[in-house]
This record gives sequence, C-alpha cells and structure tokens, in this order.
Amino acid sequence: MLRARKEVVEVRPEFWMHVLAGWDERYAAWVRDGLSLLADPALRALLPPGGIAAPSFIPVAEQISATWGLTATGVDRSTFSGAGIKLAVLDTGLDLVHPDFAGRSIVSASFVPGEDVQDVQGHGTHVIGTACGPLAPAEQVRYGVAYEAEIHAGKVLNNAGSGTERSVLAGIEWAVESKCEIISMSLGRAVQPGEPPDPFYERAGEYALENGSLIIAAAGNESWRQYNSIRPVTSPANAASIMAVAAIDAKMKVANFSCGGINPAGGEVNIAGPGVDILSTVPMPRKYDRFSGTSMATPHVAGIAALLAQSDNTLRGKALWTALERGARNIGHPARDVGSGLVIAP
Repeated sequence: MLRARKEVVEVRPEFWMHVLAGWDERYAAWVRDGLSLLADPALRALLPPGGIAAPSFIPVAEQISATWGLTATGVDRSTFSGAGIKLAVLDTGLDLVHPDFAGRSIVSASFVPGEDVQDVQGHGTHVIGTACGPLAPAEQVRYGVAYEAEIHAGKVLNNAGSGTERSVLAGIEWAVESKCEIISMSLGRAVQPGEPPDPFYERAGEYALENGSLIIAAAGNESWRQYNSIRPVTSPANAASIMAVAAIDAKMKVANFSCGGINPAGGEVNIAGPGVDILSTVPMPRKYDRFSGTSMATPHVAGIAALLAQSDNTLRGKALWTALERGARNIGHPARDVGSGLVIAP
C-alpha cells in the first residue's frame, strides 16, 4: 500500500471517507428511509395518482439523443470513444449484472473486507455509468462519456457508502499499478476552513502523476450557496496533485452545494462538470435514476479525460491535466468556483 512505502513516515489516526451525495439526493434518501418505517397507507398517500412512482429518467420517446451534460460538454459530438484507455472508478463498486455493461471489458477488485465488488449502494454504478456508459443504451438516451474505455471498478467504500483511507489508498495503488490513465474518485470528507491538505493524498496524487495516471476527485457538496455559505474543497480533492471538480447545472450556474476554493492553506477548484439532475445507471431492478452532486460532475471530467488520452498518446499524467484545463470553456464564474471552467470534449 502507499502508506507502507518507505518514504511515507507520518502516522496518524484513520479517517473515514464517504460517497458525496448532493443535498437533494440526501434529503430524498432520508424521506424514503422515514417513509419505509410508516404504514403502507401513509406511504401511498404521498405518491402520485396511479401508485408507486417510476424512477425519474428521460423516456426514449422524447427523442433526445443524449443527456444535457453530454451535450453541454460536446461529448455527443466527439469522434473519440475512450478506446484503448483504462479508466478506474474508486467507489461503492458496480452492478455487474446491469444489462448496459454486458460485453464490456471490466476489471474489478474490492478493498473492503468481507464485501465483493457488487454494488448494492448505487453510487458507484451511477458514477461508472456517467464515465463509461454505452453509446446507444437499449432503453435510454446516451448518458455515458467514454463508451469504449476499459472499466476498472475498485470498491473502496462499503455497502453503506463509507470507507477508510486505507481502502482508498489501496485502490489508488491498484489503479496506478494497473496502468489506468485516469482514476475517478467521487468520495471525500469535509475539511474545516484553514485545514491544510492531507499529505497522504498529496503523495498519492504525485505517485499517480509520476506513473502516467491522473486522479480526478469531487470537490464536495458541503456548501449552501443559496444562503451565501461556501465551504472549502473536501479531502482528497483539496490535494494539489489531485484535480478537484466542481458542479454546474444545465443553466451554467454553480450548483448550490458545490464547494469552493476558499482555503488559503490549499484546496483549489480546478475544473467544473455537469452535476445537477444527472441521469445514469443504478443497480437492478431500478436500472436508471437521476442524482445531483460533485460526484456526478467528476465522472464527466474523467470520461472526457479518457477521450483526450485516446486523442493523443502523449497526454498522460500532468500533461493530461494541463490539456483538460486548457480546453475548458469560460462560463463566467470565478476560478474559486469553477477553476478553468467547464470541461469540454476533444
């Protein structure tokens, strides 16, 4: 593991990492959990006429070719597919029986003791769907970016959506040693104003860059911008060697929950991606759903990084980082909130 390397000499207590759910997603989960404790009549009273509500995804009948995120970033017009590129997602795993991933090249590993890579929480399957979903899903509009990338699904968060730094660092080492050009991490923990970046993740990010891998991580969902409250970029995205991704909505506004680069001790936002009302895969039988969060913005950037890496085999590690930032579009917000701007596909 990275922490076992001889140059890593610092010892400190273990921190726990979590999936970075958007506030609307968390609220919905709390409501669902609460209602499940009530009698069936109470649950039925809150549902629309006709009974149980179906998952909220775009009907194919609307004849939309792709999700708004893919259109806004130019993915739906790109000639690249991610072919020949290894993209690792470190999260809650993947629903290995989801029909949209049938026939895909998938490498998987679990770093959670006692749990296999099968995703029951849902977050990992949603993130992987955005980064690597198919070009033409049978039952849905296109929602995935790098549809021919080799998927490396690393389970570093347990079935409840939490995990230790030990698991995350082990997942990073696995992905780098597997020669994954891109490592996507929609996870983190909140930091306090003035708190410096974690040296373990700083070293992990440097280790990845030195070996031709780029770690891309969610900036975090701790802000309440509608109340003028902006919170600092979470860990591990606040490490200078890890690319931090903010979230925007379909109107090119910064998502209310998206963290900002406000910590003088370190933790800039580097780039932004679509992160509000994002359609992607979830474990069967639900199949599809919409989530919001910087967790959803991150795989857009990771998938586009795979397209860039395919377009030019010299774009690896820091060179890939630079290419992503140079290609970003100015959307009129401060760098504190969106970094270089909105990620754009080659």
